[in-house]
Formats: sequence, structure tokens, C-alpha cells
Amino acid sequence: MQDTYIFKEIPPQRPNTPLLDRIDTPDQLRLLIDDQLPQLARELRAFLLWSVGQSGGHFGAGLGVLELTIALHYVFNTPEDRLVWDVGHQAYPHKILTGRRERMTSIRQQDGLAGFPKRGESEYDTFGVGHSSTSISAALGMAIAARMQHSARRSIAVIGDGAMTAGMAFEALNHAGHLHANMLVVLNDNDMSISHNVGGLSNYFAKLLASRTYNQVRDSGKRVLQGKPQLMALARKTEEHFKGMIAPGTLFEELGFNYIGPIDGHDLPLLVDTLENIRELDGPQFLHVVTKKGKGFAPAEADPIGYHAINKIEPTPASKPAPVTKKTPSKPKYANVFGQWLCDAAELDERIVGITPAMCEGSDLLAFCRRFPDRYFDVAIAEQHSVTLAAGLACDGAKPVVAIYSTFLQRGYDQLIHDVAIQNLDVLFAIDRAGLVGEDGPTHAGAFDISYLRCIPNMVVMTPSDENETRQLLHTGMTHNGPAAVRYPRGTGPGSEIQSELAALPLGRGRRIREGSGVAILNFGTLLTPALAAAEALDATVADMRFVKPLDETLVLELAEQHELLVTVEENVIAGGAGSAVSEFLNQQGLAQPILQLGLPDAFVEHGKHGDLLADCGLDASGIEQAIEHRLDLLRAHQALKIVR
Repeated sequence: MQDTYIFKEIPPQRPNTPLLDRIDTPDQLRLLIDDQLPQLARELRAFLLWSVGQSGGHFGAGLGVLELTIALHYVFNTPEDRLVWDVGHQAYPHKILTGRRERMTSIRQQDGLAGFPKRGESEYDTFGVGHSSTSISAALGMAIAARMQHSARRSIAVIGDGAMTAGMAFEALNHAGHLHANMLVVLNDNDMSISHNVGGLSNYFAKLLASRTYNQVRDSGKRVLQGKPQLMALARKTEEHFKGMIAPGTLFEELGFNYIGPIDGHDLPLLVDTLENIRELDGPQFLHVVTKKGKGFAPAEADPIGYHAINKIEPTPASKPAPVTKKTPSKPKYANVFGQWLCDAAELDERIVGITPAMCEGSDLLAFCRRFPDRYFDVAIAEQHSVTLAAGLACDGAKPVVAIYSTFLQRGYDQLIHDVAIQNLDVLFAIDRAGLVGEDGPTHAGAFDISYLRCIPNMVVMTPSDENETRQLLHTGMTHNGPAAVRYPRGTGPGSEIQSELAALPLGRGRRIREGSGVAILNFGTLLTPALAAAEALDATVADMRFVKPLDETLVLELAEQHELLVTVEENVIAGGAGSAVSEFLNQQGLAQPILQLGLPDAFVEHGKHGDLLADCGLDASGIEQAIEHRLDLLRAHQALKIVR
């Protein structure tokens, strides 16, 4: 690997970056001479470290593609040439070089820069992302559009080796090869998962395979052998075998791509030379670069998982020592509650299997995978496969638990219906990141799962209100014979005491938490705390419903008979959500009961702090109280109008 200045700590002050400060657009970057690029890389790395320290955010991935980002913008005519990033964790250097340098400290904050590429933010963000494995499909679409418009612009997709595990990426590769599309796929291999043979020889051959001379000879040979199919086939096989000896790209060649690499992704001169050669080639090109996640920052190089993202670094006053405070035990996150439950349940039932689509750490499955390695399956970024794998396990007597983020389950929706629900298979879905997710924004928000789950026959849908309810409802779902889902949010809960014993709760039964009059608040999920605070101010009844499906119809009827207004509260879109389930039931019963449905709006909620976003949506205690008071005023006004008439 090329020598790079290694930072051992995050700069506490804004670093001196005279060359970077001159770069507000890639056009200005392209005015630099090649010899200035290493200095630019050092300054960009220092600025990236400092800015993420100021704001928090994704970290290691951007450090790993820093040289690649410079080379791509230097060689290609962005934004006319379309540069598409996969997932987007690695796009911070791209944002810095495309006019957003001075706003980087606002990233992932409300009204600040998005943490991922976003079309509305910059013309250089050609495709909005957040989920993985979309870049090749999007870039292919752009390449086809360029062909239709008779344009010479290029399309470049940058995809990581993790994202290459998704079937969608290979579907797009296959289609691009079939169409002989003019596009470049850059595989950013930062885990050495495909090849270890990076060095002088492989770099030399990569430059050779990308060179104009080699490709002119290749094309001339094709013309000479045209009409001689046997010789053409022999020549093709010979070339494939030659490449197979020096590079691991046979698979991509078979898909119709011209494979080049692997090359050192931190060697700027090599990257620039190779990309300049590739730019002149027609047809689908595949460049394999090997990088190191966290490159240039020693702690991140040593712990790339731990430094995937960091929190904002708060300054400590140097003039006086920090006050001594008594440490209070930290509350477990909902993911921790799930991880502990799964281990406890697996101890009791040897049929339990844990499945995750590449979210071992995020879903807190580390302890489970270490204690029960034969019953743990990380299927990589393959959400559809994770669901159908669980279906197959359930067919033969296992008790699979799919630990998956709400927003990622959307990708396995057909499998959820077709492979699990129709067959009424015994699969439990532990749905993490339900509701808003704060700084990660709308691409990661679990805003729709109640709506898309409750319309599926055979599904049981549970919405625990705190940590202990989460543990017990997970156990309830495990004891249920059929598909079930438990949704819980990111982060910590109210700090309820967690019972160690596991007790299945009655299916489809809620509980009354507070008795009041006039108004009954039906809570679905972890907004119980603000719902209770609003109820205290209004002297309202509060019911923790627990189940969206089956709905506690008996409790709903009781509350309707005893109160003038029912209010449903959920951290899910109102359309088709839990409130809709209550309204539909009342309608079926022929009851014209006034009902107020509170939930997420019919809009994509942008990024910001979770509490601030809830307040903006009217789902904090004040917002719930005000919405109820407003509805009561309307009801009283209508009643007064009826009396006058």
C-alpha cells in the first residue's frame, strides 16, 4: 500500500488545509497537477477527521475511499458523468469536494446536510441512497438513458464488497453485460473478501489490462477472427485463462464485463492512470480496488467495526477539572434486550435459530453467535434470502428468529407474504429500528411496518411499550405457532425493570394503565411515556394495547362505551396503521365513535435528533395533549351547532 500519513487522534482544532480550501467544485480539483493530489489527500483526511469529530457520523468508510474519491472526480467530468455511491456511508469525502465543505459540521443534524447522498442536496448526488446494493442498477439506468439521448457521458457505480453479496447487484451486472452498456463498476474491496493478491505484479497487470494498447489489440483480434467461431472461442478461453491466473475476475468476465484489478485503492497515481485508461474504453468495465476501512487513522484501522461511525466529541474545558459525578448504570438498548432474550430462549429451546442479514452488531447478536455458533446465520446483505431461509427452517421443525431492521424488511416483503405467511410458517421477526431513527433520516426510518404487516393474513403484530414488554412479547411470539412480529425502536427505553423469567402474554390482550374520563388514549408501542404525560394533564384513560393484530376488540369496545373520544398513538404512518385498525373495527361494529389518530405524517421525516423529530410530528407529550384538546374543541363546537339547529 502507498505510504499515507497516519493520524493517531482526531484534530481538536480545524486543520490548516490551504489546498483543500481552494476546492469548491470538482472543476477546480481538475485544475490541479498530478503531483498536488497526495497533498490534497492528506488535507482532506485531516479535515474529514476534524469535521466528523465536530458532528459525529459515519467515519471509517469515508477514510477508506478518500483517494478513490479524489481520483474519480479528477478523471471523470462530474456531474455530467454520473457518479453513483452505494449505501452512502463512504460519501463524506465526496460531499467535501463538491461544495459542501463548510457545512460538514452540520451533517446528520436537523436542517443540516444528510448523512447519505441526496439528490435534492447537490447536483453531484446523482442518486439518493441509504440501503445497499442499488448503485449498479441505478448507474445502468443512467447509462441506458445516455444511450437513448446519444450522449457520451459515463456512468460510474462505486460498490463495496459487502454490498456485492446482495442478489440485486448481480442481477444488474448480468443485465449490464447483456446490454454491453457503457459504464464502470468500481468494487471497493475493504475486507480482502475476494482477493489477497495485491502487489506490484497485480498492479502491473491491471494497468496492462486497462491500457489502450492492450484493448486495441484485443479489438483487432476480434475483427480478424470474426466469422471464425471456433478460433474466436479458443481466443476467448485463452484470454479468460490468462486473466484467471493473475486476477480473480473470471466471474465478472463471464457476466460480460472487462475485469481490471485488483489494484491498491490508496495509490493515487495508480488510480488516476488506471481510471484515465478505463475512461477511453467502451462497454461494461469492472475495476477492483482494495482499500483499508479507516485508512489513515490508526484507531479506525485497528477497529474498523468500532469506528464505522462515531459520536460527536464534546470538548472538555482545560481550565478546570471535570466534575466528579456518581456513575449510574446505563440503561440497556432495545437491541440489547433482544440479544439477551434470544440467548435465554435458546438455552431453553434447542430448536431456536438466529438469522440476520449482515446486522450482527447492530441487532446485538454477538453473544448469541459466540454461544450458539451452529444456530447462528449471518446471510450477508440478502434480506430476501434471510426470510425464505427462515421459512425453510420452519418447514422442518426449527424455530427461526429473523433479526432485521424495519426498513430492511421492506426488501423481503414478497418473501414475507409468499414464503412465510401463505404457508403459515412458524417464523418470528424481531423488527429493530421501528419508528423514526433520528440522524440516519428517512432511508432508515421504520415508518411503515405496522401498515405493511397488519394487512397480511396469519400475521401477529406486537408493539411493546418498554424493555420488559419487549422481552415478554418476544417470548409470546416464540410460543405462538405461526408468523409473528415484534417491533421495537432504536436506542434505550424508559428504564423499566426487566423480569428474568419468561412469560407468554395472552394473545391479543391489552392492558389499562391509567383510569380517567372523557378521553381514552390507546397506545401502540414506545410512545407510552408521552401518552401518559398528556393523559395526566387531561385526566384521560390510557390503555397499552400491545397487539395491533389481533386487536383487543373487547378492550376497544369497552373504551368506546366509556369515553367520548378515542385517541390512537403510534410511531408509524397514520395511513393503514394501528389507528386505522381501530377505526376499521369500530366501523364494522356500526359505531360512529369519534376517533383521533396520531402518528407519523404522510411525508418522509428528515434527519435530526429523535426527540426533536417526535416533537415536530406532534408525538411528544405537549403535541399529543394539544392535538386532543383541539379535537375536543371541534367536537364541542359541532355539538353546540347541533343544539342550535
